[in-house]
Amino acid sequence: MKIDISQRGVKQAEFLRHAFEQKKLAHSYLFVDANELQALNTAYWLACLFNCTGENKPDGSCQNCQQIISGNNPDVLLVTTEGKQSLGIDQIRVLKEELAKSPVQSSVRFFIINDAQKLTLSAANALLNLLEEPIAPVVTILITNNADQILPTVRSRTQIINFSAGQKTDGRTAALLANGFNQEEIAELGDTTNLDKAGKYFYQEMLEYNSLALVSAHKLADLAKGKAEQNYLLLLLKKMAQQDLNNGSQQAGARMLKHLLEVDKMRYSNVGFRNLLDYLALQWKR
Repeated sequence: MKIDISQRGVKQAEFLRHAFEQKKLAHSYLFVDANELQALNTAYWLACLFNCTGENKPDGSCQNCQQIISGNNPDVLLVTTEGKQSLGIDQIRVLKEELAKSPVQSSVRFFIINDAQKLTLSAANALLNLLEEPIAPVVTILITNNADQILPTVRSRTQIINFSAGQKTDGRTAALLANGFNQEEIAELGDTTNLDKAGKYFYQEMLEYNSLALVSAHKLADLAKGKAEQNYLLLLLKKMAQQDLNNGSQQAGARMLKHLLEVDKMRYSNVGFRNLLDYLALQWKR
């Protein structure tokens, strides 16, 4: 992951600088930004500010800054999904174990949790103790594109800094952000016209008990090869099912949502995407 502390939120960085200079940094922050990379850069900027040995702090070029930016500073820990669909309790346990350790090069450690909206319920609950009464000098920064997806008890224990205020977001992007996508995933999606069309055909074929649904499942699997595309397709199917449910086709919508819930469970068990679509198609042949 490329970190560029020059690409930070300017107003937010100045607010944090003032808190640093007044020795009033909070022990936990929630950075809310549609552009999560900007928020992540700001988190690293703050860690550099605290540890920089240059005159114009943070200069980004001293040894401490370079170690932090490159991810090689033992006092700055980044937690990510690592390509998974969620942030689990095991990743939070690692942070809690780190609390027992003293800083190596600094007087304060920085724990940065990216894509915090993907915390599972158990992971979010495990995080609460860390946020409430940290037993070591730690600044914890959670980064999310949607504060509403953060557990209220977690939000209440952080100082919230909103990067997105005043930024204009188109309807499609806003909808995807609200459903857990980040900016990198949205950029990876690009034009979804073909995926939308193929997904709607697949959905309709299932409702019609059409044997071609299994053929369409294989075509869709070839079309949606990336994680972002796969997530988008499943979201599309859920939206169509919910729309049917709202428009009076309750039996079909409820049945589809039930099968899609099973698909979500299967995904957490690392079932392949083609097999998931096959499962859906076969359920509607019964």
